[in-house]
Amino acid sequence: MAEGEEDCHSDMVRTDDNERSGEANLQARELFLKAVEQEQNGALYEAIKFYRLAMQLVPDIEFKIAYTRSPDGDGVGKNYIDNNEDDSKMADLMSYFQQQFTLQESSIKLCQPELDVNQTHISVLPMELLMYIFRWVVSSDLDLRSLEQLSLVCRGFYICARDPEIWRQACLKVWGRSCNKMVPYTSWREMFLEKPRVRFDGVYISKTTYIRQGEQSLDGFYRAWHQVEYYRYLRFFPDGQVMMLTTPEEPQSIVPRLRTKNTRTDAILFGHYRLSQDTDNQTKVFAVMTKKKEEKPIDYHKYRYFCRVPVQETDHSFHVGLQLCSSGRQRFNKLVWIHHSCHITYKSTGETAVSSFDIDKMYTPLFFARVKSFTAFSEKPL
Repeated sequence: MAEGEEDCHSDMVRTDDNERSGEANLQARELFLKAVEQEQNGALYEAIKFYRLAMQLVPDIEFKIAYTRSPDGDGVGKNYIDNNEDDSKMADLMSYFQQQFTLQESSIKLCQPELDVNQTHISVLPMELLMYIFRWVVSSDLDLRSLEQLSLVCRGFYICARDPEIWRQACLKVWGRSCNKMVPYTSWREMFLEKPRVRFDGVYISKTTYIRQGEQSLDGFYRAWHQVEYYRYLRFFPDGQVMMLTTPEEPQSIVPRLRTKNTRTDAILFGHYRLSQDTDNQTKVFAVMTKKKEEKPIDYHKYRYFCRVPVQETDHSFHVGLQLCSSGRQRFNKLVWIHHSCHITYKSTGETAVSSFDIDKMYTPLFFARVKSFTAFSEKPL
C-alpha cells in the first residue's frame, strides 16, 4: 500500500511540473512575441525588457517557437526573417528593399498608409501611373533634385525613383546619343550625378567691378573717377538653349525674368550650347548667341521728300567658350572664360568679320546660384 501511495504522489508531482512548464512556455512565448513587435516598431528599450523576461522563464524560447509579426504593426514586412548576412550587404539599399518586397506576401503593395484613412491612398494606383507621376516630378526641366526628395517618402518610392529608364532619359537629354553606353559608370544615375554637366535649376552669375577715369573738370583742377559694376547672367535649358544677359541690374530684379525663354528683357542674347570633353578630361561649354530680332515697321512718310541712304544690313552673333569646374562642396558650379568673340556677317556680300576679345580680369568667373522658383512648376513630363 505504501509503495502505491508513493507512485501516485510522484505522478501528481510530474503533472504539476508539466502544467507549470506549459504555462511558463505560453507566458514566455507571449513575452517574446511582444518583444519582437516592440523591436520592429522601433521601441528597442521595451523590446530588451520583454526579451529578458521571456528568457528568464524559458532560456531557449527563441528556438522553440515559429513566430510571426503581430497584425497591429505598421504593415511593412509581415514575416520576421532571421537574416545572418553581413552588415556590409545592407549598404546597397536598392537591392535590400527589392529583396524585402520579394519576401513579403503577394497582397502587400508598393507602399502602405501609415494611418487608417477613408480616402483612396496612392498605393492603390498601378505601377504605370506611379511612374508617370514620377516623370511629371522630374519634368522637362530635369528636376532630379525633387525626384531624390520624393525617394525619401518610403521604400516603394525609393525603388521607383531609382528606375533606370528615368535616369537614362535624363542622360540622353543632357548629352544626346553620345551617352548610349554607361561605361565607365555602373548606372545611369551615377552617370548623371558624376559626369560633368551644366545645371538647369538656377543661373550662373558673375559680378565685375572696375574703376574708370572720368572727364577733367572745366576749370582743370580735378578729374572724376567712376566705379563701374555690372553683372553677367547665363541660364541653360535642357533642350540645348541658353540665354545670356549683361546688365548693371542686381540679381534680385533680373533672376525672376530668366525663368522662361519668353522673357521680354532688352539686350538679352539667345542661342544654343554644346558640351565638349577634351582628352585631358576638362569639360568645356561652347555657345553661339544672337540678339532677338524685332521687326520695326518702316515709316515711308519719313523718307518721302529726300533720298534715303541705304544702310548695309548685318547680323551679329557672339561666340562664347567656358570651362566647367567645381569649387567647394558644390559640383559643376563654376564657369571660367576661355573665349569670347563677335562675328559680324554682311548680308549683301556674305562676308564675316570676327572681333575677338582679350580674356582679362574683366571676365570674372560665373558661379551657380540655385533658384527654387525655376522648378516650382512642371509644364510637361520627362
